[in-house]
Amino acid sequence: MILDGKTCSERRLEILREEIDESGLNPTLATVIVGANPASQMYVRMKQRTCEKVHIESVGIELPANTKTDQVLVTVHQLNNDSDIDGVLVQLPLPKTIDTGIVIRSVRSDKDVDGFHPYNLGLLFSGKPVFVPCTPKGIMTLFGEYEIDVAGKNAVVLGRSLEVGRPMAALLTNADATVTICHSKTSNLSEETLRADILVSAIGKPQFITANMVKPGAVIVDVGINQLNGKLVGDVDFEAVKEIASAITPVPGGVGPMTIATLMENTFLAAKLRSCSTVW
Repeated sequence: MILDGKTCSERRLEILREEIDESGLNPTLATVIVGANPASQMYVRMKQRTCEKVHIESVGIELPANTKTDQVLVTVHQLNNDSDIDGVLVQLPLPKTIDTGIVIRSVRSDKDVDGFHPYNLGLLFSGKPVFVPCTPKGIMTLFGEYEIDVAGKNAVVLGRSLEVGRPMAALLTNADATVTICHSKTSNLSEETLRADILVSAIGKPQFITANMVKPGAVIVDVGINQLNGKLVGDVDFEAVKEIASAITPVPGGVGPMTIATLMENTFLAAKLRSCSTVW
């Protein structure tokens, strides 16, 4: 079974647009990009186009690559204090000269639609999430759409980033899976992956996961986006692994569209919470 994130995201975006139109709210998302990273610019454009589809206002702020950390903070604080802005997204990665951690912590937690603020991560790990990082949340939504029950399953997550790996593990744990996080220091990686009923790879190595590393009948989620011989590929050798997996996400068209759809849903959630004067 191919887990079609593109079709699923389009369906959810249609529902979201109707909900926004009926709400009477005017959700607004501000994106901040520093420098001219082509991939980052492409992702921001995709987010802005999706905002337009679901009737979310989009405000784009572009800063030069030589911008200092303090200057980024000034921009973020202005957006934090702007009553017309519901969600603030700082596009990652930032240039190496900028302290990414400080910038992430500077985004107000009630506008943190990326879900990276320590407060929101704390809520996630306590089992009471509000804003959840978009890629892991999108994957869980995809599981729900395809009626994949993770409770009681052995889940292996490859990668321990705060953007994907760790929050993915937390969501799976909250859903009653038994979770193992693997990373660059993991010994006997194949032994771990072969035990996985659910395998989520977010390591950024093209076609690293081969058929002999996958348990027959496993559910495979490929978060990786890599260039190989001029083609866009994931972390998983799709053609080989799809023959033994029970379900698998393609690259492209799998996790990526779900990430952007979830960002839109998080932005609408932020607008609803702020309209209710929720105390944070």
